Amino acid sequence: MDEYHKHMLIEPSKQPLRAPIEASKQPSVLEGCRSSGVDKPIGCFHAAIQLCLMQELIVIDDLLSALVGIDGRYISIRRVHGKDDTVSFQVDASMDLALQESAKRIFPLCESYLLINQFVESRSQFKSGLVNHAFAAALRTLLLDYQAMVAQLEHQFRLGKLSVQGLWFYCQPMLGSMQALSIVIKKASASNFIGSAVLNLLQSQAKAMAGDHVVRSLLEKMSQSASQAYLGILERWVYEGVIDDPYGEFFIAENKSLQKESLIQDYDTKYWQQRYSLKDDIPSFLANAAETILTTGKYLNVMRECGHCVQVPVAENTKLTMVGSNHRYLECIKAAYDFASGELLNLIKEKYDLMGKLRSIKHYLLLDQGDFLVHFSDIAREELMKKPDEISVEKLQSLLDLALRSTAAVADPYHEDLTCCVEKTTLLKRLSELKDLQISQIISSNGDLEEPLSITGLETFSLSFKVRWPLSLVISRKALTKYQLIFRCLFHCKYVNRQLCAAWQLHQGLRRLDMQGTAISVSSLLCRNMLKFINSLLHYLTFEVLEPNWHVMHNRLQTAKSIDEVLQHHDFFLDKCLGECLLLSPVLLKKLETMKLICLQYAAAAQWLVTYSIDAPKSDSPELDKYKKLKLRTRSQTQKVTSENATVIESILKFERKFSAELQSLGPILSSSSRAEPYLTHLAQWLLGVGMD
Repeated sequence: MDEYHKHMLIEPSKQPLRAPIEASKQPSVLEGCRSSGVDKPIGCFHAAIQLCLMQELIVIDDLLSALVGIDGRYISIRRVHGKDDTVSFQVDASMDLALQESAKRIFPLCESYLLINQFVESRSQFKSGLVNHAFAAALRTLLLDYQAMVAQLEHQFRLGKLSVQGLWFYCQPMLGSMQALSIVIKKASASNFIGSAVLNLLQSQAKAMAGDHVVRSLLEKMSQSASQAYLGILERWVYEGVIDDPYGEFFIAENKSLQKESLIQDYDTKYWQQRYSLKDDIPSFLANAAETILTTGKYLNVMRECGHCVQVPVAENTKLTMVGSNHRYLECIKAAYDFASGELLNLIKEKYDLMGKLRSIKHYLLLDQGDFLVHFSDIAREELMKKPDEISVEKLQSLLDLALRSTAAVADPYHEDLTCCVEKTTLLKRLSELKDLQISQIISSNGDLEEPLSITGLETFSLSFKVRWPLSLVISRKALTKYQLIFRCLFHCKYVNRQLCAAWQLHQGLRRLDMQGTAISVSSLLCRNMLKFINSLLHYLTFEVLEPNWHVMHNRLQTAKSIDEVLQHHDFFLDKCLGECLLLSPVLLKKLETMKLICLQYAAAAQWLVTYSIDAPKSDSPELDKYKKLKLRTRSQTQKVTSENATVIESILKFERKFSAELQSLGPILSSSSRAEPYLTHLAQWLLGVGMD
């Protein structure tokens, strides 16, 4: 309330009375009326008394009572209880019409007082919330000023210095403010508003009263008073990361059922997105900063759960409850966000060594350093050849530990966090189970996914990594699963490559023994083409996809300003790698899996080439002479060898035809897909060059 209205309310005796009453006998007359014991109709007073303005005195006395919610003798209060409680005032019908009109002009102020007083009483209850408590306290202070005004008016009346017109003169300035407040109260009561809704209602009503400076100023002060309790909740959130909201008024909701442990257990967890989230009811003066406020508290909360006690440094004059203007709120919130973001990013990068952890994952799951994998594949081959249900994960883990300790990987500070696991399904089936990936929708719509009759650990083996809080925010179960999908693709390609290399070494051994038959030549050419195919695929996956994307992500993480930027860059890296590794393209993936299967079948069948020519021991012996003297065979021996050679050649040609057909069918698919996905152009250049030979 401005100084003018305080002056009008508190010191009415100093204001000039426009219609003073010459009524030195007022008290005795009123006492005489009261002493009669019966209130007669006001119209029964004879003309002489009316000339003495007796009716006016009685009306003023009743109006003073009505102003504080008390029934008078000729002015009564009518309350209607129901869904919307209403209050109205009635006057004696025999009252002078002019006095009735004068009284009715003051009734809205009386009604507003009763509504406000009733609201103060009801909203002071425990269940109403902190904002309503603060709003009710501000209204109570206003009512005290109002009651002081009425008391001083009554004092003036007892001195015979107050007329009906004078009463209206003093009440009129308060009428607009009280009516504006009563409108707010009716709306708040009707919808049972609490918290942000009350603040928004006050602010919207203040804007609606832009033409009345006095009323608008009063509503803004009420809004400021009511928001103090709300800003206290906000302060603890943006300065400590704690929600102290006993009545559920704050615009940030906490989902306590979501625990940080779910980040390393549940692929579909929404911990970071839904542990703390925005409600729909946001105070209008904080709407533009709502996301910043949410993020600031989340960052502080992460540090608290790490046992890293941190509080935003704040001076007394920069507390949100003290700043007093909207633009200063935003400045304080921005400063708190910058501090929390920098502290958390520094904590995760420096103390918990995020980049070191990611480099280790790159070494092992993206096969950046594969020396340990070669050793592991050699010593674990027998176990990996079993069906997934028959594999001992504990044995594989011990063999993995042995391989890590026996190679350069032992120098990695995080090599002990590497673990192994065996999936139950093929790579394509696993991809189809992940509903957030685009490939699952494509596969489910096509409905042509066929699982092989038997799979071994070579198709289902994978590595995993132990990750602890708070690094699990970045390297979550979802992120690790995507790393594992890429690893399985690379591991199987490496296995196919090893099998073909073994077949190639076999051919080279035959060449050393001077076994240059037609079957050997045809098989050698096919083996070389298959090796070129698988090596081209591995080169594309490693040097065209993983390495460039890793360096881009690494550079972005170095310049990231917040943990959310780190999450965004890391997730983008994984999704881009999944797409460019063809793991999200079911048609291409199935085609490549078919070609790898042909390569494996050929590598296994390559042993047939030596069944008729290499039965001798590896050391020098008389048996070796028969390989060196093939030209001295008899005709019958030659015919037998020729027959066997023709059979082997036919088998090799079957593999060659199947491999060539798959390779040729791959060309149109890559060409059509490369228009939408330019990265496939590089793959086409590598793979389609295989058939040149």
